[in-house]
Amino acid sequence: MTTSLQDHFRWIPDPRTGNNKKHNLLEVIILSVLAVVCGAESWCEMEEFGKEKEDFLKQLLPLENGIPSHDTINRVFMMIDADVFERCFRAWTAELGQSLQTTGTSGERELIAIDGKSVCNSACKHQGLGALHLVSAWSGRNQLVLGQQKVADKSNEISAIPALLSLLNIKGAVVSIDAMGAQKAIAEKIIESQGDYILALKQNHETFYDQVTNQFNFREDSYSQHLDKGHGRSEIRTCKVIHELNWIDEKENWKGIKSIIKITSERIIGDSRTTQNRYYISSLQADAAYFNKAIRTHWGIENQLHWQLDVGFAEDYNTTRNSQAAQNLAVVRKIALNILKADKTSKASIKAKRKMAGWNHKFLLTLIANKNF
Repeated sequence: MTTSLQDHFRWIPDPRTGNNKKHNLLEVIILSVLAVVCGAESWCEMEEFGKEKEDFLKQLLPLENGIPSHDTINRVFMMIDADVFERCFRAWTAELGQSLQTTGTSGERELIAIDGKSVCNSACKHQGLGALHLVSAWSGRNQLVLGQQKVADKSNEISAIPALLSLLNIKGAVVSIDAMGAQKAIAEKIIESQGDYILALKQNHETFYDQVTNQFNFREDSYSQHLDKGHGRSEIRTCKVIHELNWIDEKENWKGIKSIIKITSERIIGDSRTTQNRYYISSLQADAAYFNKAIRTHWGIENQLHWQLDVGFAEDYNTTRNSQAAQNLAVVRKIALNILKADKTSKASIKAKRKMAGWNHKFLLTLIANKNF
């Protein structure tokens, strides 16, 4: 059985030399992905998965030299070129995203959320290693990871975001970024790539921020309110939009800007009530209902990606200290997450689906047989 994943990852050059090629490179990669899909969270667990499932796996992979050891799997991922591995991942995900589009959703503009996350336990003070920090792009429409870009630390996200945007096809998409990405050069990059932006605005742009916030004391061109209730709390999100920007001098410095947005979130938990105001700028001239939904969708990258990686895949507990291996393993986790997200045969949680895949060969075969794999 040849899968889409094999088709895209077979082009990775084998970095091993001489007698260090006992196990086929593509088999090691596919084995690792299957192990992570089924619940493995370390190199040792990948080896144990392979040993326990060897007879089953031989129906899918030749495995002429058996199951590689955890040290072998680790070494392979330390040697694979992380940029090439990431490029294959993006190509596979792009194909996966196209296959998931349906008539009902194809007319919607893609919303791509960009945000950063650290893999906490990849840091090691004794070795002078900081935590691996990755900036990821998330498809709000298809609920898929589109790509990632490694950065030295959170403060370097500003330089990583344009690099990640250069690797993605954002033509016709709406890109949303938190306040770290509210940079003139990033807004310009998105417009030049034929996309649109929604950027969070904070007080580090002091004059511009003051001009934007003051406008909402006098007017609004569009208004929308949405109520969310559940888990013992309520949240009322009020969105106000202004399109007339003649009173904002700074607008000339932000390419394509057409709207400023104010979101007021009022959270009610029992007798406790808190209110927060957030401000955004956008190259879209849309109404408040659209912005209210789009900005809410942006936080899917926190709830559906970062939270899933931490809770469903225990990413923050992984102690892989080699930077190259940690970066490649982060891609493997995101491949597994995309496979599980793309599955529509079960409504179980991601964590439950991982267990089901490990317990039930039939369900695992369903995931593998899916043309998206």
